[in-house]
Amino acid sequence: MIAPAACAGRWKEARRSRAAERDASGGGAPRASRDAGSRLRSGIGRAVVTAVLAVIGGSSSVLACPMCFGAEETSMIDGTKLGILVMLAVTLAVQGGFVGFFLYLRRRATRIVDVEVESEWSELQRASRTS
Repeated sequence: MIAPAACAGRWKEARRSRAAERDASGGGAPRASRDAGSRLRSGIGRAVVTAVLAVIGGSSSVLACPMCFGAEETSMIDGTKLGILVMLAVTLAVQGGFVGFFLYLRRRATRIVDVEVESEWSELQRASRTS
């Protein structure tokens, strides 16, 4: 078992070495976070180059899924098309439900405001008649 004082000493040493690395590299963010941005850019660049090469150099078989490429109208393709239509229908139904709910809330809020304005207006009219 490592003594707590030894752990604290190691932690302080690691912290000092990170600070020294930061100072040696010109300050600012640690080298790891600066490298993360360049790694992300190089990853995106690699993906773009791969996509361009696949489109330019590849045949049409590269762009098609293995099940659909060159296949006749089979029951598997019909089932896939039907599955896509069902997923779209469910998605549109849920979105339609949200739209309907928000339209209901809008109408209800408008009705409540109209009732409040009408009651306030009638109170003002009553007050002006009595004075």
